[in-house]
Amino acid sequence: MDQAVPLIELANRAEATFQERFGRTANSLVAAPGRVNLIGEHTDYNNGFVLPMAINRYTVIAADVADGQVARVYSALIDEQQEIPLPSGEVASGEVASGEVASGEVEALPEWTRYIRGVFDAYHEAGISPLAFDAVVDSTVPVGGGLSSSASLEVATATLIETLTGQSVTPVRKALLCQLAEHRGAGVPCGIMDQFSSVLCQAGHLMLLDCRSQETKMVRLADPAIEVLIINSNVKHELTGGEYAERRAQCYAAAKALGVSSLRDASMAMLGEQKANLNEILYRRARHVIGEIERTTAAATALEAGQWDEVGRLMFCSHASLRDDFEVSCGELDILVAAASELGTEQGVVGSRMTGGGFGGCTVSLVKADSAGDVAEEICRRYHKQTGVEATSFATPPAQGATVLSQPG
Repeated sequence: MDQAVPLIELANRAEATFQERFGRTANSLVAAPGRVNLIGEHTDYNNGFVLPMAINRYTVIAADVADGQVARVYSALIDEQQEIPLPSGEVASGEVASGEVASGEVEALPEWTRYIRGVFDAYHEAGISPLAFDAVVDSTVPVGGGLSSSASLEVATATLIETLTGQSVTPVRKALLCQLAEHRGAGVPCGIMDQFSSVLCQAGHLMLLDCRSQETKMVRLADPAIEVLIINSNVKHELTGGEYAERRAQCYAAAKALGVSSLRDASMAMLGEQKANLNEILYRRARHVIGEIERTTAAATALEAGQWDEVGRLMFCSHASLRDDFEVSCGELDILVAAASELGTEQGVVGSRMTGGGFGGCTVSLVKADSAGDVAEEICRRYHKQTGVEATSFATPPAQGATVLSQPG
């Protein structure tokens, strides 16, 4: 298994790179984690429940204020530096309009900088204008693995803006501004889970998030004998590019056919009674979401009670539903989950499922801590034998959300 780079080591690395590139000391250092979702997939934009946790993989930004009207940002991951223009014009009264289309100015930027500029714009419109700065971005969050590398970059950027300006918003508002940044800057109509996780999660806890009320409940992962194992398939299937938006539209169409504002308000009984009003695809999409919302709240209850067999059963059921009804899994993810299921509780596996948007990326498993290394090695061995692809794995405790490591003054 891969070992985590300690946050302090990553921070020191970013500071040293900043000194080397800009010839002075960074006076602000912030971090924001990626996340993994234990259960509750494709439920957030349906006003349902999700059960994520922050992981001990972070995006760190080392920065210092500068002159001018741009942010000079160097990405250590891709060895590229870009100048990102600061937003101009009148500051809004605090109300930020929603939207999913990037402006022409944003579209002209390199893809990775659009997330940063999206946060600039959202904060500017909320009444907090970013200052010009120089920065180094470094990260240990796997890109393209469904672990929210984009949200961790957005939340780290937001934390930096608040640190440099001395102005801040509530944590919930911060998460919503970062969600808006992804809508506008990257054109991805994501739900609220990723940004809420990176901002609000607490060490040692999973977060049960009600995506309608935006209320959170911290669910302690208290059993030291249980560990969270993430295995990256290291594949990401390039499909037509619109599968996420398509699934979202199908869910909205299913809700409309059922006569509810969102699938959160539907039930399995309602779905059965009105099956004739939906085509087969919409029926299966709705069946996944309705069932997944039920599984998520049930898993939180079982986890609190230490009912690991039930948590595991719900995780495997979630994967089957994502594979068969929502059709966002892929052969590689199915192989990883099947290998975990075959090992079973006798060899240390509690439960396993795909996590993230789908079509590749990672699985998340609950495993017995004293078996985690052996489980990861055996699953990866079977996976390579069947696919020829090397998977990578790491275990993580529930980590802390966004944090300021150092600031001016």
